[in-house]
Amino acid sequence: MKTILVIGAGLSSSSLIRYFLQNAEQENWEIRVVDQDKELVKRKLGGHPRGVALAFNALDPVERRPEIEKADLVISMLPARFHIDVARDCIELRTNLITPSYVSPEMKALHEEAEKAGIIILNEIGVDPGIDHMSAKKVIDEIEAKGGKLTIFESFTGGLVAPESDDNPWNYKFTWNPRNVVLAGQGGAAKFIQEGKYKYIPYTKLFRRTEIIELEELGKFEGYANRDSLSYRSVYKLDDIPTIFRGTLRRKGFCRAWDVFVQLGATDDSYVIEGSEKMTYREFINSFLPYNENDSVELKLRHYLKIDLDDTLWDKLVWLDIFSRDKIVGIKNATPAQALQKILEEKWALKEEDKDMIVMYHKFVYLLDGEHREVVSYMANIGEDRTYTAMSNTVGLPAAICGRMILNGTIALKGVQIPIYPEIYNPVLQELEEYGVAFTEKEIVPPRLYSQDMQPWS
Repeated sequence: MKTILVIGAGLSSSSLIRYFLQNAEQENWEIRVVDQDKELVKRKLGGHPRGVALAFNALDPVERRPEIEKADLVISMLPARFHIDVARDCIELRTNLITPSYVSPEMKALHEEAEKAGIIILNEIGVDPGIDHMSAKKVIDEIEAKGGKLTIFESFTGGLVAPESDDNPWNYKFTWNPRNVVLAGQGGAAKFIQEGKYKYIPYTKLFRRTEIIELEELGKFEGYANRDSLSYRSVYKLDDIPTIFRGTLRRKGFCRAWDVFVQLGATDDSYVIEGSEKMTYREFINSFLPYNENDSVELKLRHYLKIDLDDTLWDKLVWLDIFSRDKIVGIKNATPAQALQKILEEKWALKEEDKDMIVMYHKFVYLLDGEHREVVSYMANIGEDRTYTAMSNTVGLPAAICGRMILNGTIALKGVQIPIYPEIYNPVLQELEEYGVAFTEKEIVPPRLYSQDMQPWS
């Protein structure tokens, strides 16, 4: 019997744990799941005879190491900053490791040690990063195999609410960590390259520089730039590509409305607000506006940001109850971002019957035989319910499938790796189709005029 240790039983672990349990008898696995909340683990395991519920502090090496030592494979679903300590233990104890998180510089530095230990540390095997790597690299490799030269690569992913559950003017609900949504785009300018020119978008302009994308049966979306598109040139071996851009998808109209909070300063997480525990939502918004004893908060906000009363953007703001005199922030020493998150969590929460949706879109433009050609590839996956969400499926299933491949010896790579190789992405993408995570690929004939098509980014 082989032993799998899953560290963390949060939202994104549900589908991962289910996959392991469904295959446990056939593959002869024992699945040991640890979380600080043992009752949560028990619910996820559902009394399965091959599942073992554990509760201890996974950040404590004294408690963590004995479990890693007895495991054949570890899946770390901890926050990204904690993966490195787990990885060091796995190297020393010669245990394979999977994480869905980006490869940090500290993780990358462990490559040779992991190789010497004879283990693989497979990172970036979730949805974004993960499915984006695999689906993009598959098309890129196919283009290069027939002699094509890639000139434009664009990629967008969004965690959204499913159309049947879309019942608010923002066309959005929280489908993953709310704090990450509130802080999205911060930490430096977004950077990419277009037609050989380096481009930078500061945070204060990020949500006003968007690209409109329309997908069949799904309607219109808008994409804003991710923080760093340039690092993907080396990841995909596209170092000389003239245009590469990665972004996040939202429904059309979201970004302009969200920019109101950015311009106010309500997404700032660098200082605390005095008296925030007793502050009303109205007072919170007013704290960012100029003092004027004669004008209402609504009037000051419209004047400050030049919002017309009949603008649909205004409907979005009013719907959030940000002008309420009764609702209280209720968080002591809250940062603006924390207070805003509290407001949004009340309005953007998934209802019991709601479903979420993951949408991914790639565009590839390449030269072949002196002609421009264009291919688009896109995927939409709708969650089953609030436990087995689209986010949980698309994060957990790729990691679980790779876990099975590692245990069966199908993946022979060692060291710190990401899933950009055919021996990983082909079988994983093929199996994901069985779970409704399938890409539609279309060639655009005739290709679009790229100087015009790219105008928003020029």
